[in-house]
Amino acid sequence: MLNQAIANMLIENRHHFMISADMVATVSENNPLSHAFLVLTKVRYAKIPVLDHDSKFKGLISLPMITETMLGLDHISFQSLDTMTVKDVMQTDVETISDPYDLENVLHLLVDNPFIPVVQDGYFTGIVTRREVMKGINNIGHNIDKHFQLEPLASVVEKES
Repeated sequence: MLNQAIANMLIENRHHFMISADMVATVSENNPLSHAFLVLTKVRYAKIPVLDHDSKFKGLISLPMITETMLGLDHISFQSLDTMTVKDVMQTDVETISDPYDLENVLHLLVDNPFIPVVQDGYFTGIVTRREVMKGINNIGHNIDKHFQLEPLASVVEKES
């Protein structure tokens, strides 16, 4: 369980953690892989969300997922980029959160993921990124003494002596 003082300081900045859907690069599940390949290459992200025509979240797509379809035993074929769609190769078993989200759960999920999709009633509303949460933790590290009087525990002082 998170220390309540730390949790409260993080919650103060909670609205900064989520990047709105309209600011996130996405592709449609029906786009050809060539389109997803271009988007991922241009935006330089490892993974991006995949949506349907109604902006409902369907999964994630990455460059390795796409390039895997291009690799043969002895050659590279670009044919799959035009014949396959994003939904043919995307990752569908994705952890998502809804807003308001549980901060402790988000911290656990961000250990293994650069971002967590935020989904409300199936609709993609944004992402919470490891980068934005780390900025919040950095803020705590620089400002905790403005909110609390910190003193080492006696056991810590004894160990240092």
